[in-house]
Amino acid sequence: MIDPVQSLSFSVQASPKVYALLLGSGVSRSAEIPTGWEIVMDLLGKLAASTGDAGVPNLEAWYVEKYQEVPDYSKILDALAKTPSERQQLLRPYFEPDDQQRQEGLKQPTAAHRAIAQLVAQGFIKVIVTTNFDRLIEKALEDEGVVPTVLSTTDQVEGALPLDHLNCCVFKVHGDYLDTRIRNTQSELDEYPQVYDNLLNRIFDEYGLIVCGWSATWDTALRNAIFRAKSRRFTTFWALYGDATDEAQQLIEQRSAQVISIEDADRFFQSVQETVTSIEEYSRPHPLSTEAAVATLKRYLSRPEHRIQLSDHINTSVEQVVIDTTGEGFELGDQQPNTTTVSDRLRRYESSCSTLLYMAAVGGYWANEGNSAEWERAIEHLSTLRPVSGSYYSIWRYLKTYPGTLLLYALGLGAVEADRLDFLNRIFKKTVIDSSSGVQSTSKAITTLLSNREFAQVEAKKSGLEGMDRRHVPLNDWIHNVLRQPLKQYIADDVKYSFIFDKFEILAALGFGSMEHSESYLSDWFPLGSFIWRSENRQRIIAEFEESINSLSNESPYVGCGIFGSNAGQCLSTIERFKNYVHGVARQMGIFY
Repeated sequence: MIDPVQSLSFSVQASPKVYALLLGSGVSRSAEIPTGWEIVMDLLGKLAASTGDAGVPNLEAWYVEKYQEVPDYSKILDALAKTPSERQQLLRPYFEPDDQQRQEGLKQPTAAHRAIAQLVAQGFIKVIVTTNFDRLIEKALEDEGVVPTVLSTTDQVEGALPLDHLNCCVFKVHGDYLDTRIRNTQSELDEYPQVYDNLLNRIFDEYGLIVCGWSATWDTALRNAIFRAKSRRFTTFWALYGDATDEAQQLIEQRSAQVISIEDADRFFQSVQETVTSIEEYSRPHPLSTEAAVATLKRYLSRPEHRIQLSDHINTSVEQVVIDTTGEGFELGDQQPNTTTVSDRLRRYESSCSTLLYMAAVGGYWANEGNSAEWERAIEHLSTLRPVSGSYYSIWRYLKTYPGTLLLYALGLGAVEADRLDFLNRIFKKTVIDSSSGVQSTSKAITTLLSNREFAQVEAKKSGLEGMDRRHVPLNDWIHNVLRQPLKQYIADDVKYSFIFDKFEILAALGFGSMEHSESYLSDWFPLGSFIWRSENRQRIIAEFEESINSLSNESPYVGCGIFGSNAGQCLSTIERFKNYVHGVARQMGIFY
């Protein structure tokens, strides 16, 4: 049987940032960081010694008898240290290493923390929920160059950006050791503030879950948050050392979790990180070949006299994609479309196109009149549908143009980032031949690739895409993730990348909507994109277009480029039809407009 760590690793690699981690004290155990209750017991021991009762066998019972209340972390800490500075000094030795401990590697990030931080830095994990008070995961992340958004108080949760806009979120549900508001007593663990529950509801509903080092015994509110999540979009993986507690077993059964027996958290996360990295490296061309191809492209782009070499270089890469996507693995046939087969087919295309997509991001960013023709021909070559016959599922035919769609997106995203609107107009107006019916060939604008994608989208939603359950536009969101890495050289920020992605899709949709279509049903139809649910981006982009056109009229760059009209009036009319169409669709989908 397949090792469950391999199954987990394949899921993480195939669906970046889809899985959240839930980490308990077991992850920090090898660092010899005490639990909250262990700190309370140590403080009670010191308190007993200071009152002449050193050596009492049951510190909790002694405290209840002496003070007529159960031990409370905050009250005890406040009694022993009156000011915030004093409390910090009192707590530091529990969580921060002295010189001897530092030499022994104690109270510092463990191998598990380091492996998790590498998964975050590599773009596979972005949400971490932890019951731990220590700062070891934050330290490991910072060592990897990742600055996480840490949420450990209600104020921080209320003021945080949505998860989609965060590079990495560490949600410390029980607080931070330097804040006396940490949750430690049973009453504090039985119920969370509403803002905590709201965030946990979203995480446990929208993300897969990888649990490690958490017994589930004492944390009633956290257990309840998991029980509340009705979604089964993604698998729950539960790493266990030894047997599950009764509380953990209930959650495992309720979530239909896949249990992974581990020796310890360090070896578990190291194994996951190494396996994910191996799968990722295998899925891509050798990095040196891609880097060499991009470097060669840049050299040819910088010298006009290298236009012939530039054309040959692009054509060679395109022909390689054609060769790689012909034959075994890409047949139309009668293969049943389902989550596995559709996702696998997409990845096969993406692997074949990988080097070309890195080149296209550069090509779009530096596109001009002197080199645009080469890219236009490349899109045309990868987007032409040739005659086919026989019985097959329609999604396999629609996906024949997937390499062309990816190339269009990669070029377009680079061009949008560099404000090369004229280049966008040229590729949007490019025509391709569709002779797949075998009856009569038709010439269509390149933006019909988006309508092909829409039909494929319908089929993909029926079959499901891995990591894209219940998405409004799963194929667009999938493409968004696929092209993130090739565009990273020009768009480093994730939030900005999503904005540029939405801007490209809106420009492409407006370009399609401005054309005359013989099919009556297309006259007021616009291809949808991820902007349908990222409404804030959509509204900002449309406002930018309208403000530019209203203030500059025909001098606006959005008019001058000719993408969605030849004058200000036509452009504004296309925008208005687009807004009305999107508004109606969003309402049907139940999306807040």
